[in-house]
Amino acid sequence: MTASERGKVLRRIGDVLAESRNAQHLAEIESRDNGKILAEMHGQLKYLPEHWYYYAGLADKVEGTVIPVDKADMLAMTLREPVGVVAALTAWNSPLAFFALKCAPALAAGCAVVLKPSEFASASSLEFAALTKEAGVPDGVINVVTGLGLEIGSPLVEHPDVGKVTFTGSDTTGAKVYEAAARGMKRVAMELGGKSPNIVFEDADLDQACVGAVAGIFGAAGQMCTAGSRLLVQNSIRQAFTERLLDMARKLKMGDPMSADTEIGPIATPPQYEKVLHYIDVAKSDGARCILGGGPATGPGLKGGMFVEPTIFTDVTNRMRIAQEEVFGPVLSIIGFDSEEDAVNIGNDVIYGLAAGVWTGDIGRAVRMSKALRAGMVWVNTYRAYSFMVPIGGRKHSGLGRESGIESIHEYLETKSVMISTASAAPAHAFLQR
Repeated sequence: MTASERGKVLRRIGDVLAESRNAQHLAEIESRDNGKILAEMHGQLKYLPEHWYYYAGLADKVEGTVIPVDKADMLAMTLREPVGVVAALTAWNSPLAFFALKCAPALAAGCAVVLKPSEFASASSLEFAALTKEAGVPDGVINVVTGLGLEIGSPLVEHPDVGKVTFTGSDTTGAKVYEAAARGMKRVAMELGGKSPNIVFEDADLDQACVGAVAGIFGAAGQMCTAGSRLLVQNSIRQAFTERLLDMARKLKMGDPMSADTEIGPIATPPQYEKVLHYIDVAKSDGARCILGGGPATGPGLKGGMFVEPTIFTDVTNRMRIAQEEVFGPVLSIIGFDSEEDAVNIGNDVIYGLAAGVWTGDIGRAVRMSKALRAGMVWVNTYRAYSFMVPIGGRKHSGLGRESGIESIHEYLETKSVMISTASAAPAHAFLQR
C-alpha cells in the first residue's frame, strides 16, 4: 500500500474502535479478563481511537532528506523504510492500550505485526484484531498468536523473519527477550518496570498533591509500570500530609470491577496476588510500619477474590526492598526528605527510571527537578497524565526506545542512504582517485 492508503486504513480502525457498541464490548471483555474497573476502561476506550487517528495522519508524513554533500557531481539523499515484521509482546494490565501503542505506529510505518498478548489476558486483543477486518486491514498484516511465553514468545522473538521486537513487561523478562533478540541482531524497544518517585514539597497545593498521590498508586490497583509507589514528602509537612492521605485512602471503594462506583478492583492474576502479599510481608519484616491495609481485603463482596487492601507504609528508608523493587500492586511507601537535593538523590537512587512526579508551587524548582530526575517522563502538579502526542519510555532498567508521539513511528523505520553520481562518463582512474 502507499502511505496514504495505510493512513486511510488506520483511520478506519479508529472509527471501528470508536463505535459505541464496539467500545462497550471491548471494555467489558478486558474488565472481565484482567479485573480493571469498567469505569476506567470506558475512559480508555473513548481515548484510544485518537491513537489510531494520530498515526493515520503521520503515515504519509514520513520523509527522507536531500543532503547537500561536498561533491558537486553527487546527489545524496536518505530514505525511510519499514523495519519489517514486528513481534509485539504485550502485558496483561492494559492489553488494548498496548495494542494501540505498538501496532498503530508500526502499521503507519508500513510494517506487519505479529502480536503475542499475555497468556493471562488475551481476550480483548483477539477480539479487537477481529474487528480490524472491518476496517479493511489485509490478511497477514495484524496477527495475534496466543500462548505461553516459552512456547510462543521465544520462537517469535528468535524467528529470522522478525526484524523488530517490542516488549512490555518486567525488566527480568525484558532482559531475556533482549538477549534473545540480540542473537539475531534485531532492533528492540522495551517498556519495562518502574519504582517511580512522587515528590511533594511543602509549597505544593496539598489537596491536589494528595489526589495525585492516591491516583498514582491505587489507580488500577497499583498495577501500572508508572505507579508512584514511592511517595517522597518534605519532612516539614510529612505528618500532616500523611494524615490527609490516610483520610482519602480509607474512603476508596473496593469491589466488583464491573460496578460503576468501584474505585479499586482485584489483582489480575494469582501469581501477582501472591507477589503483592509477599512484598507486604517483606516490608514489615524489614522494619517498615504499616499504617493502612497490609493484607487481603475480605469485606462484603470481596471474600474469595484476589483483592489486596490499599496499603501504606511509613518509616521506610530507600534501602529497603519495598522502596527498591517493583511490587505492581496497591502498596505505597512514604519516605521523608529535607531539601531539593535530598529529594533528587532519593528519587534517582533506584535501578529504574520510568516516571516521576513533582508537586510544587515554585516554577523554578519544577524546572530544576524535571531536569535532575533520571526518568523518561516527569509530571509536574499532576500524575498519570498521558497523550498520544507525547513520547513515553524509560531509562536504566525501565526500558529502551519510546512509544507515542512522532518518536514512536521512527522506532519502526530504517534510514537508508543513497548516493547517485550525476557526473558524465569518466575513466576508471577518476573513481579510484576520489
